[in-house]
Amino acid sequence: MSAFKPELRTVNVTCYVTPLREGGSLPAIAEADDGFLYVLKFRGAGQGPKALIAELIGGEIARLLGFRMPELVFVNLDEAFGRTEPDEEIQDLLKFSVGLNLALHYLQGAITFDPTVTLVDSRLSSQIVWLDALLTNVDRTVRNTNMLMWHKELWLIDHGAALYFHHSMENWEEQAKRPFVQIKDHVLLKKAADMEAVDKDFKAILTPDVINAIVAIIPDEWLTDRSFETEDDQRQVYAQFLNMRIANSDIFVNEAQHARSSLI
Repeated sequence: MSAFKPELRTVNVTCYVTPLREGGSLPAIAEADDGFLYVLKFRGAGQGPKALIAELIGGEIARLLGFRMPELVFVNLDEAFGRTEPDEEIQDLLKFSVGLNLALHYLQGAITFDPTVTLVDSRLSSQIVWLDALLTNVDRTVRNTNMLMWHKELWLIDHGAALYFHHSMENWEEQAKRPFVQIKDHVLLKKAADMEAVDKDFKAILTPDVINAIVAIIPDEWLTDRSFETEDDQRQVYAQFLNMRIANSDIFVNEAQHARSSLI
């Protein structure tokens, strides 16, 4: 059995610095009691805790596969933080997010990845495309790359829009085996010429034990789907979805290759 066991630190918010008004989720820069700044993702925003689950699973899989990912931490938000905020929208967001949230280490001075400025080689492009096809991540397009350049290196951020199957879990087995047709819009698809080699390498890393270990760290309080009897039942669907998708990766690899053929 794999000895892999991901562990996230838990910090407490000490200062709400500023909102990042991008998209509908209103993440914010916040300072924690360890002295670091974080991009805080709120459980009370947008898609609720499911976006945090996608961020957690996607980020930790990316890290395990060797991508540069800002550290993810669990973040406790005290109810006192919403009381003095003058913006009513933010005040409500803070109020509905009391408890455990998720944050990424803030990469001070990082700039948004621009594919016309920074060239990404075929291998790395294929790796990122494979990851996003696995996770069904719709949010890595030219319009919104969700990648940063920091110290001249490429960093992945924001997987909250991934795993969209969990917004309707009734037919998760069928969804696990579907091709990811939205891959046609991926910002790096044209350069992704090494999908088959990447597929072999990544499948060897993402064993069922590894996937189960990542899913096991989802906090109980984020598992709020009442169609499941227990939190562990809901965790098991995430694990089974991912393991089934990895076992049938030829489906999404073939779809990516087909989509790429129309671009070259």
